[in-house]
Amino acid sequence: MTAPETPVLSLAGDAERRVALRRMKLVATGGLVLAAVVFVLCKVLGDDHGVWPFVQAASEAAMVGGLADWFAVTALFRHPLGLPIPHTAIIPRKKDQIGESLGEFVEQNFLTAEVVGPRLQAAQVPRRIGEWLASGDRPEKLSHEFGVALAGANTVLADEDIRLAIENFADAQLRRLPAAPVVARVLDLAMEGNQHQILMGEGLRALMRFLDDNRDLFRKRVAEESPEWVPDWVDGRVFNKLFSSVQNFLADVAGDPEHALRVQFDERLRQYAVQLRTDPEAAGHLEQWKSELLDHPAVRNALASLWLPLKKAVLDAALDPNSELRRVGTSVIRQTGIALRDDEQLQAKCDRWLLGVMRHVLTHYSGELTGVITHTVARWDAESTARRLELQVGRDLQFIRINGTVVGSLVGLFIYSASRFL
Repeated sequence: MTAPETPVLSLAGDAERRVALRRMKLVATGGLVLAAVVFVLCKVLGDDHGVWPFVQAASEAAMVGGLADWFAVTALFRHPLGLPIPHTAIIPRKKDQIGESLGEFVEQNFLTAEVVGPRLQAAQVPRRIGEWLASGDRPEKLSHEFGVALAGANTVLADEDIRLAIENFADAQLRRLPAAPVVARVLDLAMEGNQHQILMGEGLRALMRFLDDNRDLFRKRVAEESPEWVPDWVDGRVFNKLFSSVQNFLADVAGDPEHALRVQFDERLRQYAVQLRTDPEAAGHLEQWKSELLDHPAVRNALASLWLPLKKAVLDAALDPNSELRRVGTSVIRQTGIALRDDEQLQAKCDRWLLGVMRHVLTHYSGELTGVITHTVARWDAESTARRLELQVGRDLQFIRINGTVVGSLVGLFIYSASRFL
């Protein structure tokens, strides 16, 4: 089922064109009528002597030329006198073919790299964009509009879909990332900065505080585990001695960077980092532990909960004119504008990129662009299209009728004069 034809919309200036067309039609028709009147006068009043036959021949030829050109011009837009003469009403009848030809003409003669490329380079698009971006307070305004756009996008975002997408994306990336090289590199960096020893010292001191905070609980547990025949004061002395020994040992290790336990801890970590790089079995165990960790419900929930706080943080920062995000956005826009405006090498690079995009678009989509012309003309109403085109070019075509009348009279006069002379 074909789409209904769409009437051509009136454009600004149609009233003036309509008046000008009507005026030129009257002038052209007036010339034809004048030739007819002169011809009749010559037939009624003239004779075969003097200038009468010459005037009659000129007026007769003027009528022929004027009528022929009237027929030719009229046949472009409609059937002359409403008669369905073949090869008339050309524009209404050939409307679709005209649209296709116009589209092909534009595609082959305008939408080519040879035509568009020099114009695109002459336009200096990167430099103009840079001047526009860097001028005045435009970076601040663009940063603000970007924040408003983000807030507006929030109203159409499906949180559940994005949450699921982020969860799946993070899970896939973590599973794809090999754990052994990453952990080995982290261990190397920690040992280079002695961070592992600092972390061990803090861990030991935290353990000492934990033991101190729970001293009574441990004392009670020792009393419960001790035989009933052992006196409480013996349990107390044994516990105090043992507890003090443990705390002193932990304090010694925590306070002595050269302690044997610390040295052994350092050696074991270095050996494990090497093992992760060289031993497939150690790397496999770490990968298995990573997979089990990612499968844990708590980890899945943590990945799933990334979106909402991230979204809130981004939206709050985007709408806050004093936020770091807005300041960075403004600075990036301004610096980009300045670079595009002042850096000729960057301008040349952007020009090459634009030319590449232009060639790709014209090579693959020029037919789609000119298809707009073809499809639009195909949807136009045939009679409306003819009237529309007549308004655009009809006034100039009336000069063909005037020229036909004038040239016809001159040619007729010349032929008659030549025949008389011969």
